[in-house]
Amino acid sequence: MRYLIIGLGIYGSNLARDLTDMGHEVIGADRSGVLVDTIKDYISTAYVIDSTDESALAALPLNVVDLVIVAIGENFGANIKTVALLKKLGVKHIYARAADPVHRSILEGLKIDRILTPEQRAARDLSQEMALGHQAEVMKVDAESYVICFQLPDIFYGIAYSRLNLQKDFGLKLIGASRPIHTRNILGIGTELLQPLDITREDEKVAEGDVAIVYGTHRAYKKLLKHLG
Repeated sequence: MRYLIIGLGIYGSNLARDLTDMGHEVIGADRSGVLVDTIKDYISTAYVIDSTDESALAALPLNVVDLVIVAIGENFGANIKTVALLKKLGVKHIYARAADPVHRSILEGLKIDRILTPEQRAARDLSQEMALGHQAEVMKVDAESYVICFQLPDIFYGIAYSRLNLQKDFGLKLIGASRPIHTRNILGIGTELLQPLDITREDEKVAEGDVAIVYGTHRAYKKLLKHLG
């Protein structure tokens, strides 16, 4: 897919890098020449523009991208005006970052596809990960259940995925696994991506760096951690 990200601060630039690493084409824009210079060699194209200027915004390749993401976070007014101008210019698919509840309410009135709240989401995810007491990425499903992504320890190396008894021993259902591979993005820059594994294959064994995705409760995951010592 082809994305246009407007606002290349910490959030916007990291999002641009991640999407590029995933193989997507990313076009970036920011009013700061310094920020554009920082990212321009990593993404497809980068523009120095003031997105609150309608004529400047219209000069961007709005008609050839699949999604426009307004990642401006530090300037409430610039964010809202940019979204409003994009709607006026007929852009169909827009995501925008909201800094607070008032900001979110205004964006809801503009009827865009999705409102992003990275700070709140990051805080929530971190609190859940801290509650689990281990290095893991988590997604809360309900009050008791989580999808947990964590690197498998060496105690499991060499064991076939089909023979892992996480469900029986700990109450955790293994729903997937991936392995890091070294590759290059569309610009030829080296990076590391996670390659999904077929955990139903008898000969697919746990290797160093493998990441497991499990479904279960906080208590079940803590039971696994206690077992690992």
